[in-house]
Amino acid sequence: MFANQIGYYSLILGLLFSFLLCTIAIQDFNKVNKKLNANIIILTFLQLTFVIVSFFSLILSFINSDFSNETVFNNSHTTKPLFYKISGTWGNHEGSLLLWLLVLTLFIFLFLLKSNSQPKKYRILTLLFQQIIIIGFFLFVLTTSNPFNYLFPIPKEGLGLNPILQDPALAIHPPILYLGYVGASIIFSASLAAVAQNYISKEWAQHIKKWVLISWIFLSLGIMLGSIWAYYELGWGGFWFWDPVENVSLMPWLSLTALLHCIAVLERRATLTSWVVVLSITTFTLSMCGTFLVRSGLLNSVHTFANDPARGIFILIFLFVLIILSLGVFFIFHKDNNGNQNNFFWLSRETSILINNWFMMYFLSVVLIGTVYPIFLDVISSEKISVGPPFYHKLIAPFLIPFLLFMALGPRLKWIKSKIEKKYSIIIIFIISIILTFFIIKNLTTNILFYTLLLSAAFFLFFTTLKEFLTKKLNNSSQTIAHFGFSLLILSILFNGILSSEVITNMKIGEKFKFGKEEIFFKKIEERRESNFNSIVAFFEIKDLEGNVVELEPEIRVYNQPLMVTSEADIKTTLLEDKFIVMNLVKGNEYFNVRYQSKPFMVWIWISVFLLGLGGTIGLFKTRT
Repeated sequence: MFANQIGYYSLILGLLFSFLLCTIAIQDFNKVNKKLNANIIILTFLQLTFVIVSFFSLILSFINSDFSNETVFNNSHTTKPLFYKISGTWGNHEGSLLLWLLVLTLFIFLFLLKSNSQPKKYRILTLLFQQIIIIGFFLFVLTTSNPFNYLFPIPKEGLGLNPILQDPALAIHPPILYLGYVGASIIFSASLAAVAQNYISKEWAQHIKKWVLISWIFLSLGIMLGSIWAYYELGWGGFWFWDPVENVSLMPWLSLTALLHCIAVLERRATLTSWVVVLSITTFTLSMCGTFLVRSGLLNSVHTFANDPARGIFILIFLFVLIILSLGVFFIFHKDNNGNQNNFFWLSRETSILINNWFMMYFLSVVLIGTVYPIFLDVISSEKISVGPPFYHKLIAPFLIPFLLFMALGPRLKWIKSKIEKKYSIIIIFIISIILTFFIIKNLTTNILFYTLLLSAAFFLFFTTLKEFLTKKLNNSSQTIAHFGFSLLILSILFNGILSSEVITNMKIGEKFKFGKEEIFFKKIEERRESNFNSIVAFFEIKDLEGNVVELEPEIRVYNQPLMVTSEADIKTTLLEDKFIVMNLVKGNEYFNVRYQSKPFMVWIWISVFLLGLGGTIGLFKTRT
């Protein structure tokens, strides 16, 4: 109870510090001295401290099962393991917004500490724009999403957390994802400040690049963790199902990736300034749109927060204000001082980056339309539809072919003006890619031409990047590793999609079922009791033609609070394939519905995203000043 009061009043003090910071920053803006008022950094630190105190007060309430707190009552239970009590802090609407606020205040404090060499007015304007966002979230949390609402009489027990959210990957997924999401806010604020000061330049690009990289790295890893969770926890058996909430995190990642490449161009020549500013605004806008869609109850997904529509309206109005503000700053202050420098030579690395950015904007448009179109159709005609994987595959997959080819050739070109060097090695690699592809897919009966083109393009990117990796002595190791990771990602996805196999059947204990070159044996079941659930564990043996046996143990769990039945998949992972099995009880008889899948090269999908993050991390340390 005491923690509730500390947490609530810390939020109010944090909001007051926002107004105080804005007042002092405005006063310091026109002063002659070149150094930032030291009180600004002190007050920013104090604001961050109060938000940290508030956040840890909420954690303490969850740990102590303080059900006088409405958020704890709605999302926790005394029998829940300690780890999930702590992660339950941000596994709900109110707590996740408080985490947003924590990351917002953390980023502006770190920005002020790390930007001493930057112009004072630019730093002050960045602070002011960031404080506008922070004030908006303070008001949102305090007025519509207070995590410290008091309940009386105090309940003896809580309602518990949705069991499918009680998972290690999902527990650490939101903090990492938010570092990427909210990291886009500092890019947004810094871009508007730079536009207002006519400071979009090579020097600014070198300064802002590390913030773009930080956001991109965490967003990439956050998406990966969410994908891993969806893979084994939801029993989908796939790494990506184009679920609306998955799309919500993918859209800012596409925009941020395009921004990262534009920054690389701006570092070398004063061009693409408009692209950089527009992409900075777009990335943060998409992050805010994701927040609106997830918290408004408009999206139908297993990991949305269906809440009072008033909350969605608040975010929508706030988002509208931020968009008007950013566009106003852009159109009033942006000056294109580049002259003819926007005219690229047709064969140059800049041209390659620009073309691939167009492709990424197309991919972004497809995902955006597929995500929001069902919402608009429902509002206009009350017709409910869902946009599934076929829509995205048909519109995105064909354009991946030229995208991968440009991505393979681009790094081999020089800046400003180039010519195709070592064209014979390129031709040889391309021929090898086609031959290798033919031998892999020659037994396919459908879409042979399409898969030949797509897989050949993926192999071409893989081999050209691998050649760069082995022969260039890692002069540009961050780019090479990231591109190699992306090529590996595309190949892993393609092999997984082409070579996967699946069977769904009803089985009872003691039965055997032949599937392809394997035999599934349902040995027995066993009942187990845990602190917050009871489970039925099934024991399966998967035997191949060579007599190799893999044992799998899927579960059906019955949670006590809330009362809910879940199916827990069991997965055996090797470097070559995953064997995935999940089951459900068929009501009224002794049969179980069993779904078994063989998923080739699944682990390489996660390894490839890790390589993307590693490449970004190396680039981050290289850009440190």
